[in-house]
Amino acid sequence: MSSWTDRLVALLPAVFVERWGPPRPVRFAEEFGEVLIELARASIERGLGGHEALTVDPYQYPRELRAKRSTFTTLKKDGQLRGCIGTLDPRRPLVSDVAWSAYSAAYHDTRFPPLEREEYDGLTVEISILEPLREIHCESQDKLLAGLRPGVDGLVIRDRQRQASFLPSVWKGLPEPERFLAELKLKAGFTADHWSPDMRAWAFEVEEVGEG
Repeated sequence: MSSWTDRLVALLPAVFVERWGPPRPVRFAEEFGEVLIELARASIERGLGGHEALTVDPYQYPRELRAKRSTFTTLKKDGQLRGCIGTLDPRRPLVSDVAWSAYSAAYHDTRFPPLEREEYDGLTVEISILEPLREIHCESQDKLLAGLRPGVDGLVIRDRQRQASFLPSVWKGLPEPERFLAELKLKAGFTADHWSPDMRAWAFEVEEVGEG
C-alpha cells in the first residue's frame, strides 16, 4: 500500500461495526478529524508531484464518512488565506469531497497561483462540513438580514446567473450583518446596495475540522 493509505488506515479504528438503521449523530471533528485532515493533505501532496486529486474508495471507510456531504477546504499560510474551494450540493461521499475540495483549494483557486512545494510545510488545513441549506424567504433585504444568525450561519445568495457564498468563519472579519451581506454581493459581482425581486438566499451551518 502507498504511504498515504498506510497513514489513513492507522488512524481508523482497527475494527468498526457496520451500523444498520438511521445514521447516528456524528461529531466529525472528534471522531474522524485526524482521518479527514490526513486525507486532505494526501490529496494536496499528490498535486505537488504533478498528479491529479486523490481517488478515494469510500468503502474503505466507515459508513459515516461515505454519506454524501458538501465540504469546503480552507488553506492558510502564516495565518493568511491561501485557498478556499468547496461544494454546496452534496454530490459525493464525504471522503471523496474532502479529497476534491482540498486539491482544488491548493491548485484551482483562481485568486492564487498553484501551491508550491516550499509552501506546504507551513500550510494549515481547515475543513468545513456543511449541513443542508435552508432557504431564507427574502422579499426584502431586511427580511434576509432578519433570517441570518451572525457568527453561526453561512450564506449563499443567487440572482439570475450570479451566485456567491460565505462560510460562517467570515463573520470573524465582518461581524455586522449589513456589511457581511454587502461584501457577499460584491463577491457575486453586484454592487453593495444591489437588490432585485429575483434574489434568493440560503443559510447553512457547518462543522469545522481543523488541525491542532
